[in-house]
Amino acid sequence: MKLVRRGLFQNILHLGSGELVGRLCGVAIAVWLGRRCGVVVLGVYALAQSLTQYLQPLIDFGLRHVGARLLAMHPESGRTIVHQVQRRRLRMAAAVLPLLWLYSISAQLPGEMKIVLFSFSAVGALYALSLDWAAWGQGRLYLVGLARSVVPASILAFVLVGRAPGNRVLWWAAAGNAAGFLLQGAIFWSWWRRQPMPPVTAAALVVIRESLAWRRTSIMGLAWLCNLAFNTIDLLMLGLLSNPEQVGLYGAAYRILNQVLITYYLLTQVLYPRFARHRVEERARMLGVRILLLLALAGMVLAWLLSVSRQAVISVVFGHRFLAACPLLLLLAWSIPFDFLTSYLSNAFLAWGMEKKVLRCTGIAAASNIVLNLVLIPVYGARGAAINTLLSYAIFLAALGRAGWTARELFPPPALAAMDAIAGAPPCTG
Repeated sequence: MKLVRRGLFQNILHLGSGELVGRLCGVAIAVWLGRRCGVVVLGVYALAQSLTQYLQPLIDFGLRHVGARLLAMHPESGRTIVHQVQRRRLRMAAAVLPLLWLYSISAQLPGEMKIVLFSFSAVGALYALSLDWAAWGQGRLYLVGLARSVVPASILAFVLVGRAPGNRVLWWAAAGNAAGFLLQGAIFWSWWRRQPMPPVTAAALVVIRESLAWRRTSIMGLAWLCNLAFNTIDLLMLGLLSNPEQVGLYGAAYRILNQVLITYYLLTQVLYPRFARHRVEERARMLGVRILLLLALAGMVLAWLLSVSRQAVISVVFGHRFLAACPLLLLLAWSIPFDFLTSYLSNAFLAWGMEKKVLRCTGIAAASNIVLNLVLIPVYGARGAAINTLLSYAIFLAALGRAGWTARELFPPPALAAMDAIAGAPPCTG
């Protein structure tokens, strides 16, 4: 047990070392833009980053998780897995560009800002070149963490070197975004070419082909996309239904919240390859009441600390012009315990092949969030979006709890579990 915990801690450090650098660069960019250029420019930058975030699940559309799971279970077939996954990711990257343009021209922004918004997010399609999913599946977490720091570090470097006044700074940020994704892709491909590539067997080809079938990966893709929509759709809907100032205030509060959650997200990402190898008895143990209560308690402590220090945090990070974001941060802070539980459960369910159940839960949560935003954002602006976040988190947690309680993958019939134990294979999933 000590060896397992030590290995888990080392993996978190490997992933977190680069992630920490990336987070610090991201915070530095936001602080510099907020203090130098004001709420509106920071709002446009937050919108552009949100669109770039949406590119990743659209480009992957389930391939990231399925591909990582395949590499974790069949590392000897890496060449074939990477070839098939990357071919589809490049096609998806080309297909999503019209969607970015449609959102950009519909946003409540001046004409030049719309062009900047599209340019910044469109170069994010270069993410399709990255092999971060392959390094993740093979447990090369130090490489994943290092590569994640490249893009924000590149944006920060370009912004500081350009030092352009007003809105022009966003063009430098877009150039840094492009340079960062190109460098990230080069790092991963350089690593991949040095990996040993044994010949793939006919049996492995059948497993790979079945696992990467569209009907399988699309379920995972929709589940992950709904999960992202549930978490970040507020900002995009504010861009369509409100004004850049409201987007800037909400983006500032949400950015602070994300920095609080970073360590926990590192833990769930490190656990994914481990979850993928779990047998039935291990799955049930990972959902014990003690673990879930500890997660909820830790989240509540962090929420309280962030709530009582919200004014000081906002003032130090963004300055007094952003104090109007304090009520938003107060509301968003209490989503932390909900996020601790939902992130843990959804990550585990995806690793255990329960894509359909996760899709149903995230679909319900995302739909409720969208409906609530349509009702409250036009009236209350960013505060309505923050209230909706808490309500939809409660709905998401309830849906995940019900899915886990009734899951055949976790509590199979005794006869099937016995057969799985004898065969030495994981249970069938649906």
